[in-house]
Amino acid sequence: MTFLDNLPLAGAVVGTDFSDWPASLRDEFQANAHNGHVGGLLLHESERVRVWQIRLAPGERLPAHRHVLDYFWTALTDGRSRQHTHDGTTREVSYRRGETREYVFGAGEYLLHDLENIGGDDLAFITVEQVRGANPPLPLS
Repeated sequence: MTFLDNLPLAGAVVGTDFSDWPASLRDEFQANAHNGHVGGLLLHESERVRVWQIRLAPGERLPAHRHVLDYFWTALTDGRSRQHTHDGTTREVSYRRGETREYVFGAGEYLLHDLENIGGDDLAFITVEQVRGANPPLPLS
């Protein structure tokens, strides 16, 4: 069992062992292994939180990014996504407006993943990171 097995990851597993990953996706994950931009737009940052907006049109992707801070997201719209995680797993997820999930990371733990809108309408979230936790925040520059 790994740390990822204990995270409340949403959706159904549709691929394992990097089976459906093109070389370009593997390269992106390697290049973004420490990308702390966990959303499309940083709305607010303080000593306590970072608040991000994610809005993806159909077919649009948020590139691979690394979560190290405790955080939660709330879906602002219904929709569907495809996500790849650094362990080689691919998931497809359905969201309902108002759905919220929370994640907690111990020292050295992280989640590296992407997010692609595979639905027919815009997909939107608010993500709130707790800056104070077991891991230091990743730089955003």
